[in-house]
Amino acid sequence: MFKPSLLPLAIATVLAASALHAEDADKKPTQLEAVTVTGSNIKTTDTEGPSPVQVISADQIKVSGKTTLPDVLRSISANSGNSVNEQLTGSFSAGTAGISLRGLGQKNTLVLVDGKRVANYATAYELQDTFVDLNALPLAAVERIEVLKDGASAVYGSDAIAGVVNIILKQNYQGAEAGVSIGGSTEGTGQTSNNFHLLLGHGDVKKDGYNVFFALDGTRSSQLNQDDVRWLRDNDFRDMPGGRLNWVPTNYYNNDPNQGFANAVGPVRKVPYGAITPGKSGDTWAYNPAQYTSLIPGVERYHAVLRATVKLTDNFDAYGEAIYSRSHAAFVFSAPLAIGSGLRAWDNANQKLVNIDTTLPVGNPANPHGVPAPVNTNLWDVGQRNKRDRTIFTRFLGGVKGHTGGWDWDVSAEHSESSLKEYVTNFGNRYAFQSLLASGGYDFAANGNPAAATDALRLATTRPAVSRLTAVNATTSTQLFDLPAGAVGFAAGYEFRNESINSRTSEAVLSGSELRPAIDIIRGSRDVHAGYAEFNVPILSTLEAGIAGRLDHYSDFGNAFAPKFSLRYQPLDWLLLRGSYSRGFRAPSLPEITHSTAVSYSTVVDPYDPITPGQRRGYTDVFAANPKLRPERSENYNAGFVISPSADTSVGIDYYHIVQHGIIGPDDDATLVLRKDPRVQRDAQGRISIITNQYKNQQSLTTDGVDIDVRQALHTSRYGDFILNGSWTRLLKYSQPLVAGDAPINGAGTNIFGSLPKWRGTTGLTWTLGDFASTLTWYYVGGYKQNPENRLSAAYPERVKNWSTFDLSVAYTGIAHTTLTLAIQNLQNRRPPWDPSHTYYDITQADPRGRYAYVGVNYTF
Repeated sequence: MFKPSLLPLAIATVLAASALHAEDADKKPTQLEAVTVTGSNIKTTDTEGPSPVQVISADQIKVSGKTTLPDVLRSISANSGNSVNEQLTGSFSAGTAGISLRGLGQKNTLVLVDGKRVANYATAYELQDTFVDLNALPLAAVERIEVLKDGASAVYGSDAIAGVVNIILKQNYQGAEAGVSIGGSTEGTGQTSNNFHLLLGHGDVKKDGYNVFFALDGTRSSQLNQDDVRWLRDNDFRDMPGGRLNWVPTNYYNNDPNQGFANAVGPVRKVPYGAITPGKSGDTWAYNPAQYTSLIPGVERYHAVLRATVKLTDNFDAYGEAIYSRSHAAFVFSAPLAIGSGLRAWDNANQKLVNIDTTLPVGNPANPHGVPAPVNTNLWDVGQRNKRDRTIFTRFLGGVKGHTGGWDWDVSAEHSESSLKEYVTNFGNRYAFQSLLASGGYDFAANGNPAAATDALRLATTRPAVSRLTAVNATTSTQLFDLPAGAVGFAAGYEFRNESINSRTSEAVLSGSELRPAIDIIRGSRDVHAGYAEFNVPILSTLEAGIAGRLDHYSDFGNAFAPKFSLRYQPLDWLLLRGSYSRGFRAPSLPEITHSTAVSYSTVVDPYDPITPGQRRGYTDVFAANPKLRPERSENYNAGFVISPSADTSVGIDYYHIVQHGIIGPDDDATLVLRKDPRVQRDAQGRISIITNQYKNQQSLTTDGVDIDVRQALHTSRYGDFILNGSWTRLLKYSQPLVAGDAPINGAGTNIFGSLPKWRGTTGLTWTLGDFASTLTWYYVGGYKQNPENRLSAAYPERVKNWSTFDLSVAYTGIAHTTLTLAIQNLQNRRPPWDPSHTYYDITQADPRGRYAYVGVNYTF
């Protein structure tokens, strides 16, 4: 089998193919129009600049068969996958998707639309990461996507440490197009997806003096639960290395925590206790949580774009744009509420959690003992907890642009907004529970209770959140003067924006009614003023130097300055050498620096647990913001070359090195537990109950690696055209300490800091012959070593294996104005690799749907 370590041989093969198949046909020179490329505000005719930019065109998206923007961007090898995605249904950002270049998280990757910022998602991922929800942006309206794989704070400001993803929408579209597609899993899961799009454009700005463009698309995909997937349904992985029965023990009373649970009601079975918790003996009652676990939410999503451009004079254009996106995501949030030790509610007056007594008093009908008995069960007849998220995204943009006296300029204003309403049913009502517990009105030993009791226990909650961005941008560029080697390019600009977020918790939480509440309260806003400038200086006819700088002033923490220096050297027509050095920053996110309180739930391995030492233990995480935070700082180094011996051949290799200082985050909970930190609170039994934390500027991080991009085209008169595209990333280092002050650990090729495979790549082969076009794409995610803390027993595998899948798409255009498409994802129906530290697989790296097929039709008129 071809292995990534053989990539140099593949590059040599491509170069040899170019030499063998290059054609000598004369070609007329083409006058190239100067355009702005992501990473600079200076217009250029160069197809390759001093920083690597990967371009994904609308035609490539169509050929791929991908139907959502996140699916398209997951094919980028520099996208580590360690970002929010639709499978994270237990997070505050369920149903959303982001992108994480270089493994630095979505908060260090800047997402732009037509070179300008848009509002972040209404609430934060992992309580602190603000990001642009890719699912809110319309794929049908995309002209191309430019991915800058270099730091760009000197041009764009905060968040551009790992790179920039610029989603460029269609600007001067004429004609009409409509399309529909339907898809579904071939594995009998019942998961389906239906998609449609409509494009309408009229007028050519240059010829007619105007253009109006409208795009509408929509998707509806069904919910996928764990018990829909055959190989996940029973949750029994004892035949896998380090696997166990992933069931949850439950009972209604038990006075001896060292024994298996005595009895239970609901959808439970008696199973060997040691199958769930190694080292235990006897039997216990437990339930399979698969039916209460959604892997992918059911989604109904629509996008609409309206854009108009009017030529006011030969040198002045006015433009306006509106984007509207509406999304509904529905999924099973969890099993019916668990009642037992560690049950808490929120005390809003004192801004803290309070413990709720779950002890059955003497005399309660469900307590046959002569002493109080602790309860450990689920409110089965209250029902599973279901969640619905409704998200609305809007953007309104207007501006004028033109060319005056040798200067190009663009002035615009925009308002963008992301709003969320989260609805959850069947939470537990604290006051009804306490009343029923005291009165005996709810029988924990019964399989059914009176409707009046269960109705009183049911609690429905609504959580609203909104994120807003209002901005004014002004940019100008020109050629200042001529040097012997050429003209000096110059660009400058000013940006003002106001960012705000208001994420509230439900009234049920604030009143103390909700049992086991998850809390994400964020309230804050700030103003940002920025000025920036850049020069492109031709030193020789073959050598250019770039200098850029930007100064941002934030109303909450102060100033941040970011410079960048770059070189572009092309000694031969077919050889380009390039390099850059820059400094960047990430401003503390509003959840990190402003008024915020967060309560979430997690698990940690506790070697000091008095009952199950060395096993995972659930606990409550409490986080607080820190108004004294400073911005994270970074240094970026890039160096590489591009070899293009012909128009059909290109090989690029770029090395990147990023050092990030003052990373904002809480201390690592597992380390706090190991070191017996006083912030780890334990209950009366000595078991972990609460860990309190605060965001701080902490340790530094160093990461470096190599990007390899290969393109080879082969044109034949008999067998059609072939295009090979390969994009691979080799991660060399990802080093940081677990806790500030400790020695750094290299997490490359491990899942210590999230899953970071050393190799990730995409290779596609497109074949066009007559009316047929087909593309076979290979996606490779390398294996990685297990974090030692995850290896709960000697049977745990030391490595998670690689995941290698193929997609196939075929298009037929032999019918007038019509394109028929068949696309199959995961052609070989390969399961994700086994990872016992998760429920079978790592959801940030793999997909559980198996083989998935689409058929579609497009019609242009």
